[in-house]
Amino acid sequence: MTDTTRLPEQLTAPAPGTVALVTGANSGIGLEVARQLVERGVTVWMGARDAEKGREAAARLGDGARSLRIDVTEPASIEAAAEQVGDLDILVNNAGVNPGAEDITGTSLEQLRTAYETNVFGLIAVTQAFLPALRRSAHPRIVNVSSGTGSLVWNSGPNPQFDWERVKGGGLAYRSSKTAVNAVTLLTAQALGEAFKVNALAPGLRATNLVPGMSVGGDPAEAAAGAVRLALLPADGPTGALWSWDGTRAPW
Repeated sequence: MTDTTRLPEQLTAPAPGTVALVTGANSGIGLEVARQLVERGVTVWMGARDAEKGREAAARLGDGARSLRIDVTEPASIEAAAEQVGDLDILVNNAGVNPGAEDITGTSLEQLRTAYETNVFGLIAVTQAFLPALRRSAHPRIVNVSSGTGSLVWNSGPNPQFDWERVKGGGLAYRSSKTAVNAVTLLTAQALGEAFKVNALAPGLRATNLVPGMSVGGDPAEAAAGAVRLALLPADGPTGALWSWDGTRAPW
């Protein structure tokens, strides 16, 4: 890949028999990632904490979608899911929580623990559990759904990515957890080498249930398309970077 500032426009066709796991796949961005991968012929395990919601979501997508009960904060659940899935080529760590918009003056330690348990520790635990399967793949891909609000560069001054004057200093638990996700992404890519493609996605503000009652934001399908581009990167594609949903490189 010669252009390190933008992802390839054309998607790489998945190899026959490609298998993916998307955590938090019963709604929002995760559901749309699963849908778009299934449409491209990928067999997708749709991870959900609530088994019934997972089954309902998989049934809506039809052939190629399989439900998987997995709570990224429960080690036993992760272990059982890894045993059930078996082979894996693509891991999309999408499950996430946002426990509040408070800044340092109002954020509780419980909010921080909640954010980090799912967004960071859960992501690491799932990645570690599925590494043996990914190592058996001829084209392993890991996509960590992060946030532009976790970019220290974008958080350092006014920028077009979000209303900086309104949100500066806020969302300490969520935003710092996504900064940690960015660091984990980079270090994971370095540790696993070029055989893996490990990248993070800044999906932009989307109308999902990440924040209860939030009605603003763009179409989750648009963000999902960015995750799918990273999931289907060619062999010479980039690794160890943060990418915006539109395919442009985002700063750490």
